[in-house]
Amino acid sequence: MQYMQKGGYQQNPLTSLTLGFTIVLLVGFVVTNFIIFYTKMGITPNDVIAYYNGSEETFRPARTFGSMLEVTHGHLPVMAVVILMLTHLVTFFPLSKTRKIALIATPFLAALLDEGSGWLVRFAHPQFAWLKIGSFLVLQASLLFLLIALAHYLILARRETINKENEERNLPPASGNGVKTLEKSHTETIKDA
Repeated sequence: MQYMQKGGYQQNPLTSLTLGFTIVLLVGFVVTNFIIFYTKMGITPNDVIAYYNGSEETFRPARTFGSMLEVTHGHLPVMAVVILMLTHLVTFFPLSKTRKIALIATPFLAALLDEGSGWLVRFAHPQFAWLKIGSFLVLQASLLFLLIALAHYLILARRETINKENEERNLPPASGNGVKTLEKSHTETIKDA
């Protein structure tokens, strides 16, 4: 924990590489979530109602309790782990406590509403379809925001690390991503040795 709080991961390129690949895969996860939602369920309240309650027009049967339970059983742990990982990293962002709480609570609550609203459409009232669509969109938007914020934070942290290294070597600050300046300094150090 101290490693993350004091910024030690910023100097470790392998940790940054791991987080970078994680960001790429989770962006793919969010994109495929949209595709699956659209292709399986649709984007209108009537589409959502037909998905859960069935449709005589399209010969689609209503979702059964057992099939919904299996989906919920699979979704809950995956959503919990993904959201836990992303919101855990938010605690290290340089933000106020209030903003951190909002960034942490929003995806968790949206995930619970997203999962629960399908049950409500099927077994309580079809008008909960609006809640299903809204909570899905809030969940995906919050995940994307967290991923973008994490990527931005990693880039800034890396730039700060490069600038500190350049300052120690009496080189100018990094511009852009700062990689060329750092690469030059390493090349010069190797040549000098």
